[in-house]
Amino acid sequence: MFSYFFLSMAETVGLDVDVDLFEPRRFCHRGPAGCNHCGGIVSELLVQRLATEGIILPHDVVQRGIESYMLHMDVGDVEIATPLHEKRIAAMYRGNGPRESEPLDTQSFDGYLLQLAQEKGANVVRRLVTDVRRDSDLMTVACADQHSDQYDLVVVATGVNSHLLENLEGEFESFHRPARTKTFICEFRLGHEVVREAFGPSMHVFLLDIPRLEFAAMVPKGEFVTVCLLGDRIDEDLINRFFSSPEVRNRFPGGVIPQQACHCYPRINVRAASPAYGDRLVVIGDSGSTRLFKDGIGSAYRTAKAAAKTAVFHGVDAGSFKQHYAPLCRKIGNDNQVGKVVFGFASLIQKARFARRGILRMTSKEQAQTSRPRRMSGVLWDLFSGSASYTNVFVRTLNPAYIGSLVWNLVAGNVPGRAARPERASGKEESHVRH
Repeated sequence: MFSYFFLSMAETVGLDVDVDLFEPRRFCHRGPAGCNHCGGIVSELLVQRLATEGIILPHDVVQRGIESYMLHMDVGDVEIATPLHEKRIAAMYRGNGPRESEPLDTQSFDGYLLQLAQEKGANVVRRLVTDVRRDSDLMTVACADQHSDQYDLVVVATGVNSHLLENLEGEFESFHRPARTKTFICEFRLGHEVVREAFGPSMHVFLLDIPRLEFAAMVPKGEFVTVCLLGDRIDEDLINRFFSSPEVRNRFPGGVIPQQACHCYPRINVRAASPAYGDRLVVIGDSGSTRLFKDGIGSAYRTAKAAAKTAVFHGVDAGSFKQHYAPLCRKIGNDNQVGKVVFGFASLIQKARFARRGILRMTSKEQAQTSRPRRMSGVLWDLFSGSASYTNVFVRTLNPAYIGSLVWNLVAGNVPGRAARPERASGKEESHVRH
């Protein structure tokens, strides 16, 4: 995205620049060779913002339009419809699909962005960058094949799983790479018909009492379902507990979890790089500052645009980036601090069965009556999708009307005969909430 914005802005001011975009991955390939280890979820708001920038996503990039969330808990399920037409979700692949898939007749999201950058004039270099260092007044980029070149500006957009960040930390004493935690992503091939019948146009979110699990979701994409687990140090024990839960097994035909799946354990940014800039150097996206657990593509868009604007209109020195780029990084970081509080509350809810009953009842009532203010539904939608800032979500939970409704539903949802649905018998399949 940076190359696209930088070249577009340079053109508007008549600045003649050359851009080399180092990208060893082939996004037309299936499996790890073309994958960027991402769940591939983009909000409708971001789709609209990209469109205003001239980045109009073709229909063959979007694998599935997500029209609702299915929230699954041990006390029941509830469907949360999009609060506004503009708040839909798009599911896509960053590469050409999972390892077990047939070659897709659709485009990858990253491949499409790379094409746009090339059309703007970027020169794509199919080499792996292994080192970046400062030589006199220029930056030297060294590659795995011993090739090297010098540049006026280096933009690092590798994500947090690249060894390049470790090398940068050793090369530049002031630079500290982002703190990371391990996550889990896998792709189950179920077939188009099964995916359509079992998952529909919904993203399935699970609020389960599993330690260290902050967020779990299943996303339908064509003949595959993508499973994403986010939290603190995702390991095999946590994964096994997740797939062993009845709420998860019941999503699969016959309650059987497929044994074969394309999967990975990518690390994600949980604390920003510091500082994410220097003289002739700027770090963007997951490599620098990004939203906690959510909207990584949206953060990549915001930081890429801010870095490009700074470089074109202000300069490529550390002072320019400190004045014009760092404020956005701080804003993201401050919001993430609020996000930690929000996820802390979510963890308490995961451990409290009475709280889950109250949330289920409140959400079910809101979804059943269109005239009812959708206070809980809106909070959950924006928390799951990342469509609103964590600060915005937190402030809305402080609204007296929200608190009053929640307290009432916590009480009513735990009074025998007043709950949204009867308790299920042990071992029996969970059914959706009936309104």
